[in-house]
Amino acid sequence: MLALLPTFLSFFIAGTHSLLVIRALRLLRIFRVLKLARYVGEAGMLASSLKGSARKILVFLGVVLTIQLIVGALMYLIEGEAAGLTSIPQSIYWAIVTMTTVGYGDIAPMTVPGKMLASLVMIVGYAIIAVPTGIVASAISVRRKGQVTTRHCEHCVREGHDTDARFCKYCGGSLDPH
Repeated sequence: MLALLPTFLSFFIAGTHSLLVIRALRLLRIFRVLKLARYVGEAGMLASSLKGSARKILVFLGVVLTIQLIVGALMYLIEGEAAGLTSIPQSIYWAIVTMTTVGYGDIAPMTVPGKMLASLVMIVGYAIIAVPTGIVASAISVRRKGQVTTRHCEHCVREGHDTDARFCKYCGGSLDPH
Protein backbone atom coordinates (compact mmCIF):
# COMPACT_ATOMS: atom_id res chain seq x y z
CA MET A 1 0.00 0.00 0.00
CA LEU A 2 2.87 2.34 0.82
CA ALA A 3 4.30 1.77 -2.65
CA LEU A 4 1.00 2.44 -4.45
CA LEU A 5 -0.33 5.35 -2.38
CA PRO A 6 1.95 8.03 -3.91
CA THR A 7 0.70 7.18 -7.39
CA PHE A 8 -2.91 7.87 -6.43
CA LEU A 9 -2.04 10.93 -4.36
CA SER A 10 -0.39 12.54 -7.37
CA PHE A 11 -3.73 12.43 -9.21
CA PHE A 12 -5.65 14.22 -6.47
CA ILE A 13 -3.15 16.47 -4.68
CA ALA A 14 -0.84 18.81 -6.57
CA GLY A 15 2.86 18.69 -5.71
CA THR A 16 2.94 15.12 -4.46
CA HIS A 17 4.62 13.78 -7.60
CA SER A 18 7.92 13.84 -5.71
CA LEU A 19 6.54 11.08 -3.48
CA LEU A 20 6.72 8.71 -6.45
CA VAL A 21 10.20 7.85 -5.24
CA ILE A 22 8.55 5.80 -2.50
CA ARG A 23 7.48 3.39 -5.23
CA ALA A 24 11.00 2.02 -4.96
CA LEU A 25 9.71 0.15 -1.92
CA ARG A 26 8.28 -2.31 -4.41
CA LEU A 27 11.83 -3.59 -4.75
CA LEU A 28 11.40 -5.15 -1.32
CA ARG A 29 9.26 -7.78 -3.01
CA ILE A 30 12.49 -9.24 -4.34
CA PHE A 31 13.02 -10.74 -0.87
CA ARG A 32 9.91 -12.83 -1.35
CA VAL A 33 10.59 -13.73 -4.97
CA LEU A 34 14.19 -14.81 -4.40
CA LYS A 35 13.35 -16.47 -1.08
CA LEU A 36 15.67 -14.16 0.83
CA ALA A 37 13.45 -14.09 3.91
CA ARG A 38 15.92 -16.30 5.77
CA TYR A 39 18.34 -13.35 5.78
CA VAL A 40 15.89 -11.16 7.69
CA GLY A 41 17.00 -12.89 10.90
CA GLU A 42 20.61 -11.98 10.15
CA ALA A 43 19.56 -8.38 9.61
CA GLY A 44 17.82 -8.52 12.97
CA MET A 45 21.01 -9.76 14.59
CA LEU A 46 22.96 -6.93 12.98
CA ALA A 47 20.37 -4.40 14.16
CA SER A 48 20.43 -5.75 17.71
CA SER A 49 24.24 -5.69 17.70
CA LEU A 50 24.19 -2.05 16.61
CA LYS A 51 21.59 -1.28 19.25
CA GLY A 52 23.64 -3.05 21.92
CA SER A 53 26.76 -1.16 20.88
CA ALA A 54 25.04 2.23 20.71
CA ARG A 55 26.50 3.57 23.96
CA LYS A 56 30.03 2.55 23.04
CA ILE A 57 29.66 4.11 19.60
CA LEU A 58 28.24 7.32 21.10
CA VAL A 59 31.19 7.57 23.47
CA PHE A 60 33.52 6.96 20.53
CA LEU A 61 31.81 9.68 18.49
CA GLY A 62 32.10 12.05 21.43
CA VAL A 63 35.84 11.42 21.57
CA VAL A 64 36.17 11.89 17.81
CA LEU A 65 34.23 15.17 17.91
CA THR A 66 36.41 16.39 20.78
CA ILE A 67 39.55 15.51 18.82
CA GLN A 68 38.20 17.35 15.79
CA LEU A 69 37.39 20.40 17.88
CA ILE A 70 40.91 20.47 19.33
CA VAL A 71 42.59 19.80 15.97
CA GLY A 72 40.45 22.44 14.27
CA ALA A 73 41.35 25.08 16.84
CA LEU A 74 45.01 24.06 16.67
CA MET A 75 45.04 24.30 12.89
CA TYR A 76 43.44 27.74 13.07
CA LEU A 77 46.23 28.86 15.41
CA ILE A 78 48.95 27.34 13.21
CA GLU A 79 47.71 28.37 9.76
CA GLY A 80 45.44 31.36 10.35
CA GLU A 81 43.62 33.26 7.65
CA ALA A 82 46.49 33.11 5.16
CA ALA A 83 45.67 29.47 4.37
CA GLY A 84 41.95 30.16 3.99
CA LEU A 85 40.92 29.30 7.54
CA THR A 86 38.87 32.38 8.35
CA SER A 87 37.33 31.01 11.56
CA ILE A 88 37.54 28.16 14.01
CA PRO A 89 34.31 26.55 12.71
CA GLN A 90 35.84 26.52 9.23
CA SER A 91 38.99 24.89 10.58
CA ILE A 92 36.81 22.30 12.36
CA TYR A 93 35.19 21.65 8.99
CA TRP A 94 38.70 21.12 7.58
CA ALA A 95 39.47 18.69 10.43
CA ILE A 96 36.29 16.70 9.75
CA VAL A 97 36.96 16.55 6.00
CA THR A 98 40.56 15.51 6.60
CA MET A 99 39.88 12.99 9.36
CA THR A 100 37.11 11.28 7.40
CA THR A 101 39.57 10.95 4.50
CA VAL A 102 37.23 12.82 2.15
CA GLY A 103 39.73 15.58 1.47
CA TYR A 104 37.93 18.04 -0.80
CA GLY A 105 41.06 20.14 -1.20
CA ASP A 106 39.26 23.45 -0.79
CA ILE A 107 41.38 24.24 2.26
CA ALA A 108 44.96 23.05 2.54
CA PRO A 109 47.70 23.86 5.04
CA MET A 110 50.57 25.99 3.78
CA THR A 111 53.13 25.86 6.61
CA VAL A 112 55.31 22.94 7.65
CA PRO A 113 53.73 22.64 11.13
CA GLY A 114 50.28 22.75 9.49
CA LYS A 115 51.23 20.00 7.06
CA MET A 116 52.62 17.91 9.92
CA LEU A 117 49.36 18.30 11.85
CA ALA A 118 47.40 17.45 8.69
CA SER A 119 49.47 14.30 8.21
CA LEU A 120 48.80 13.26 11.80
CA VAL A 121 45.06 13.89 11.36
CA MET A 122 45.03 11.77 8.18
CA ILE A 123 46.72 8.85 9.93
CA VAL A 124 44.37 9.14 12.91
CA GLY A 125 41.47 9.20 10.44
CA TYR A 126 42.51 5.87 8.99
CA ALA A 127 42.91 4.39 12.46
CA ILE A 128 39.51 5.67 13.57
CA ILE A 129 37.70 3.87 10.76
CA ALA A 130 38.46 0.51 12.38
CA VAL A 131 37.10 1.31 15.84
CA PRO A 132 33.32 1.23 15.19
CA THR A 133 33.80 -1.79 12.96
CA GLY A 134 35.54 -3.59 15.83
CA ILE A 135 32.86 -2.59 18.32
CA VAL A 136 30.03 -3.95 16.16
CA ALA A 137 31.98 -7.07 15.15
CA SER A 138 32.63 -7.82 18.81
CA ALA A 139 28.94 -7.44 19.62
CA ILE A 140 28.02 -9.75 16.74
CA SER A 141 30.47 -12.42 17.88
CA VAL A 142 29.14 -12.26 21.44
CA ARG A 143 25.57 -12.66 20.18
CA ARG A 144 26.58 -15.56 17.94
CA LYS A 145 28.50 -17.34 20.63
CA GLY A 146 25.59 -17.57 23.00
CA GLN A 147 24.92 -16.68 26.57
CA VAL A 148 27.63 -16.86 29.19
CA THR A 149 26.86 -18.52 32.50
CA THR A 150 28.21 -18.23 36.02
CA ARG A 151 29.12 -21.91 36.11
CA HIS A 152 32.56 -22.37 37.53
CA CYS A 153 35.22 -24.94 36.78
CA GLU A 154 36.04 -27.33 39.62
CA HIS A 155 39.72 -27.30 38.63
CA CYS A 156 40.58 -23.61 38.17
CA VAL A 157 37.44 -22.06 39.78
CA ARG A 158 36.92 -19.60 36.88
CA GLU A 159 33.49 -18.52 35.60
CA GLY A 160 32.13 -17.24 32.30
CA HIS A 161 31.62 -20.41 30.29
CA ASP A 162 29.18 -20.71 27.39
CA THR A 163 25.88 -22.42 28.10
CA ASP A 164 26.72 -25.37 25.86
CA ALA A 165 30.32 -25.77 27.09
CA ARG A 166 31.37 -29.18 28.41
CA PHE A 167 34.97 -28.24 29.15
CA CYS A 168 36.59 -25.22 30.78
CA LYS A 169 37.86 -22.69 28.25
CA TYR A 170 40.72 -21.71 30.57
CA CYS A 171 42.18 -25.00 31.81
CA GLY A 172 40.37 -27.67 29.76
CA GLY A 173 38.90 -29.41 32.79
CA SER A 174 35.51 -31.09 32.59
CA LEU A 175 32.52 -28.96 33.66
CA ASP A 176 29.66 -30.26 35.74
CA PRO A 177 26.59 -30.81 33.54
CA HIS A 178 24.23 -29.13 36.03
